[in-house]
Amino acid sequence: MKQIKDEGIQDAGRYDRTPQLTKERCKEAMDFILGQVDRNLETFEGTFPSEASTNNIYRQVGNTEWTPAFWTGMLWLAYETTGDEKYRLAAENQLGSYKQRVEERRYTDTHDLGFLYTLSCVSAYKLTGNEEAKQLALAAAELLYFRYLDKAGIIQAWGNLSDPRQRGRMIIDCLMNLPLLYWASEVSGEHKYHDAAASHVQMAAQYLIREDASSFHTFYMDTETGEPKYGSTSQGYADDSCWSRGQAWGMYGFPLSYGYTDDFELIELTKKITNYFLNRLPQDYVSYWDLIFTEGEEERDSSAAAIAVCGLLETAGHLPLADSLKRLYENAALLILESLIDNYMTRETPESNGILLHAVYSKPGNNGVDECCIWGDYYMYEALVRVTKDWKPYW
Repeated sequence: MKQIKDEGIQDAGRYDRTPQLTKERCKEAMDFILGQVDRNLETFEGTFPSEASTNNIYRQVGNTEWTPAFWTGMLWLAYETTGDEKYRLAAENQLGSYKQRVEERRYTDTHDLGFLYTLSCVSAYKLTGNEEAKQLALAAAELLYFRYLDKAGIIQAWGNLSDPRQRGRMIIDCLMNLPLLYWASEVSGEHKYHDAAASHVQMAAQYLIREDASSFHTFYMDTETGEPKYGSTSQGYADDSCWSRGQAWGMYGFPLSYGYTDDFELIELTKKITNYFLNRLPQDYVSYWDLIFTEGEEERDSSAAAIAVCGLLETAGHLPLADSLKRLYENAALLILESLIDNYMTRETPESNGILLHAVYSKPGNNGVDECCIWGDYYMYEALVRVTKDWKPYW
């Protein structure tokens, strides 16, 4: 693995104090989320929330994009934390659309099969032993494995594998899709899934992470020679800036791979990219949509903040007690979470059917800017579950 600079935490005092956030306040926030889930049960019985809201209201869409399972995953979180069968039934009722998608190969030319089938089907299998969900997740893992390009050592992000515009392209988001492959390897005994995921995470560490511990959104590899080509962005401010949600995907995705590979270099790398992220947070601890911005009028991305909380907690859980960063990361997670609870939830926006305000899907694409984003809602819920119970991740 190449040498990556470690900035350390430049103002450690920000994260040295014990946050005031209590479990009671977290449970109150979870109760509000549960109320929003209940409110949406009928609306999205046979459909899914759009990726981003319009005027803070999610539209109904089909199972076509990369985001439907964030809603299904919230249903599983609701079932797991309450034991109420209505959430299990609602989640299981959606399995038919995931079955149709994977069996008919509908909208499956994407690495986001990991997002889709981990939160909808692996979760179902882990929680209830649902055999159909297990088989659907294994089928999705096989489709994801098909996107593995052996010479480049990566899983291609988007598009038909013969499309020259997309060939050899990996993006940092894919780190969150790898757990589907690791899981499939464990339950099937097929080592190829694990090997592909382990290869991809090494290539991501080598090429998506820059020497200063910032990240590219996307990077192109030569699929014939395996040589690196160049990095760029689709949703960040510039090719050489650091898209905040991408950095957050890295903060969460690398330690998830560590959990399956025991490669502690992934944790050492995570520390460096985490420190980079924390050093660029504004006063209220919720990042701007790109880390090139640390003050001013640019939009925040509450969804990146929620992902980062989960990553901080995941990483802290792998650090020994003697590592001073363990406590600082736990504190940072709670400080960010406290700010999201106090300043970014939709409690004072009663018309909204979302959970977190002020997220950004794609600023360059002028899509979902300063709106609710469904993945932000999911990770907010997951973060709250993480800090209120001993939770075993679906990832």
